[in-house]
Amino acid sequence: MTEHTPHTVASVVTTAGATRVRIPIHLRWGDLDALGHVNNTSMLKLLEEARLRAFWKPEAGMSGPTTAILDALSLSAETMTLIARQEIEYLAPVPYGQRPLDVQLWIGRIGGSSIDVCYEVYSPHEDDPQTCYARSTAVVVMVSTETGRPVRLTDEMRRAWAPILGEPITYAHRR
Repeated sequence: MTEHTPHTVASVVTTAGATRVRIPIHLRWGDLDALGHVNNTSMLKLLEEARLRAFWKPEAGMSGPTTAILDALSLSAETMTLIARQEIEYLAPVPYGQRPLDVQLWIGRIGGSSIDVCYEVYSPHEDDPQTCYARSTAVVVMVSTETGRPVRLTDEMRRAWAPILGEPITYAHRR
């Protein structure tokens, strides 16, 4: 008889003095465009999947990072997350591969009712050296499901997310 261990959707790691949530994200063939690399609209979906795995509580039988505290899968949840803004800087085309991309994320700012989620999308974790394909920032706002209005971050959220607070991304080509 083999022992079943829970599937881990993401993990919190500290490397080079920075604490990040590391999420393996598999590509799908449909994520590619006619040029043979990941389409820019598919990148938004990949980042969304990473964000959900980092902050939403995992399903029964799965384990997640300590940052995964939102009960967003419940229809009775009191709060939901909305994206107020998202920026992506593409650094290199993402080719198709069967090994998962290494998406790393952290929080660049904790506000009253919002957080700035920062991402870096790398080639698979086993690659040496890894290629950074894209960097992104999403402003995520906590909103009441009842009123649709922003709500303040709870103490639990602040405690869970403070360990991954780091420097925000500085983009190379701001206009």
